[in-house]
Amino acid sequence: MKKARSFDKVFLGLTLLLASVGLFIFTSASFGLFFRKGFSLQDLLFGQIVLGLLLGLVAMIAAYKMPLKWLKIYSLHIFVASAIVTLFVFVPHVGLQQIKGAHRWIALGPASFQPSEALKLAAVIYFAALLPLLKDKITQLKYSLVTFAGVIAVPAIILLLQPDTGTLMVLFLALVGMLLAAGMKIRHFFLLFAGSVVLVVALAMVRPYVKERLLTFVDPSRDPQGSSYQLQKSLLAIGSGGITGRGFGQSIQKFGSLPEPTGDSIFAVAAEEFGFIGASAIIILFLLFGVRGIQIARNNPDMFSGLLAVGIVILIVSQSFANIAAMLGLVPLTGVPLVFISHGGTALLFAFLEIGILLNISKSSRI
Repeated sequence: MKKARSFDKVFLGLTLLLASVGLFIFTSASFGLFFRKGFSLQDLLFGQIVLGLLLGLVAMIAAYKMPLKWLKIYSLHIFVASAIVTLFVFVPHVGLQQIKGAHRWIALGPASFQPSEALKLAAVIYFAALLPLLKDKITQLKYSLVTFAGVIAVPAIILLLQPDTGTLMVLFLALVGMLLAAGMKIRHFFLLFAGSVVLVVALAMVRPYVKERLLTFVDPSRDPQGSSYQLQKSLLAIGSGGITGRGFGQSIQKFGSLPEPTGDSIFAVAAEEFGFIGASAIIILFLLFGVRGIQIARNNPDMFSGLLAVGIVILIVSQSFANIAAMLGLVPLTGVPLVFISHGGTALLFAFLEIGILLNISKSSRI
């Protein structure tokens, strides 16, 4: 009998190492919240440990054992269902009231659920199932553009209404990367990129917070007590870490001055405590994770599985580097968490679910 192929152990090892480093950093960053009003240790641990880590590991195992053909067969059903569930954030008494001006969560008893995490994965699954049907037509602009617009339109409308432009940006990058992997011409990519820049400028004209983030990116010192405050404190924390850092638990900026020390700003806490060496190690781990993930995708004979792997890897890696780059002032602030490290049970749960799918795909990869 033919022996069943094993999963990619190197990729799993990188994932578990990232998750372990993330839990270590998250624990240290949480110390800063003990001094803040409204902090609940129970909610923090339940969301991160129970919902994120434990249920995430269960989801990873389930996704690994699941037949991949199910995702392809039911891709449209998954996409539509995820879109409908995401709309629940606007339903009174179901979606949580505005948190920092956004409708992004659904109340689930003692915890909250962010359905946009499911929506972006569902969009990638559906796109991966749709692109092989086009075959060589994907090299033609009208087919690639119409297909791309048709898939991203629904998530874009929902995410802009929430609003959650950071998640939309990550999904945009994943779908464009999948188009390139499917055979889209480079010149068409640049046309799509130019069009997206125009749309971002138009969005900034009607959404003041987008405009503020762009202006802050151009001039980080323009409003040190307002829109530039987070970036200023982040750069201060990162710079004060030096080469080796202050040491575990010794960050100063997380105690009151740095916004979201367990969320958006957690990389700044890590850089302050573990210095240039620790921050570089995190970046290198994500780079190795991305390279190994792309190897899994490239060496897979099935186009659906290969494109799905590309989309998932880009979802995780682009979101992580968007967070890191924002804390360094290299890109505008996005509000997306650092995968495996930032606080967010839903994000961690779906990250492990996506890892399970990648490990499932790796069984067919010729690495």
